[in-house]
Amino acid sequence: MSDSTITMYGTTWCGDCRRAKRVFEQHEVAITYVNIEENEAARHYVEQVNNGNQSVPTIVFPDGSILVEPSTSALTQKLATLK
Repeated sequence: MSDSTITMYGTTWCGDCRRAKRVFEQHEVAITYVNIEENEAARHYVEQVNNGNQSVPTIVFPDGSILVEPSTSALTQKLATLK
């Protein structure tokens, strides 16, 4: 993995966010987690990249790509491209 940070925007109650965190843990990938309920700027960013929706998890990768509410398979495939 690159030294660059993967940032995941989410909420504590989001099941998809918990699942995505488990995928990162299983693949031993460190992320920066930002709770959009506690960070107004992060909430606005998520709304901006999701056409006004607070869709989580919104995951931003070092290459600038973004996955929103990815399946386990889609997230795993993306992680494989970063190694």
